[in-house]
Amino acid sequence: MYFVDVQGTLIEDNTKLPTRGAVAFIDYLNTQRIPYMVITNSTKYPSHEFLTYLNSIGLNIPREHYLDPLMILESHMAKTEKIAAYGSEAFLNVLRSMGYNLDYTSPDIVLVAIKENFLSDEYAQMIEFLLGGARLIGMHETTLYAKNQKRYPGVGAILKMLEFATSVSYTVVGKPSIPFFEEALQKLREQKKGVNYDDITIISDDVKGDLVGAQSLGMKGIFVLSGKYRHADEIIPSLKPSERPAAIFADMQEILESL
Repeated sequence: MYFVDVQGTLIEDNTKLPTRGAVAFIDYLNTQRIPYMVITNSTKYPSHEFLTYLNSIGLNIPREHYLDPLMILESHMAKTEKIAAYGSEAFLNVLRSMGYNLDYTSPDIVLVAIKENFLSDEYAQMIEFLLGGARLIGMHETTLYAKNQKRYPGVGAILKMLEFATSVSYTVVGKPSIPFFEEALQKLREQKKGVNYDDITIISDDVKGDLVGAQSLGMKGIFVLSGKYRHADEIIPSLKPSERPAAIFADMQEILESL
């Protein structure tokens, strides 16, 4: 049984098209009726729109096999709370469409998603709000954000910076938070009763942002080199032995060929 990441794993960061072997791997899971969940930290588009896009490029992911942070956001913050949200304009538009109240005067929550061009003044504003008593929430905790052949600090890195600057701790909606993995596990149990974390293999291109947290819960981690990292030596030597993935593959095609 599998949890499968999307960006850098099933689709390429630059082209947004399937990685080598991604379509065949999902087809294999569907044909063999192997329980799985596609778990993504995507927040730029409404959940149904992003899933529709993934299916339009051939991935054939049923709705019940899909989970993203927007689908559980209401469990972390109420629609009545005032939100100072930071991320791409597309993400902000999604929040507005969901009925959230964006407020940059006296917010209850500072909510951080990803974009490649955060301004220093935005960080300064976040810090002022947090020192004024706002809670800090991240849409996910990715380490790196890869776009246009460049790698930027991920949301996880930004959250760590804000925590260090303000001493305000943060919570995370998406991966690798326990509530997100718990929701994915419950959905997997709808496909096969009695499933536990140690029955699951998680596949991702983000070791620290996905695999380490998943492995701490008992999952087996598979690291693919089709996304954030160009080769394993960029990250593996810096990990503790307990944090290292069980296997490393170039892409989904190599994983499929190993089955």
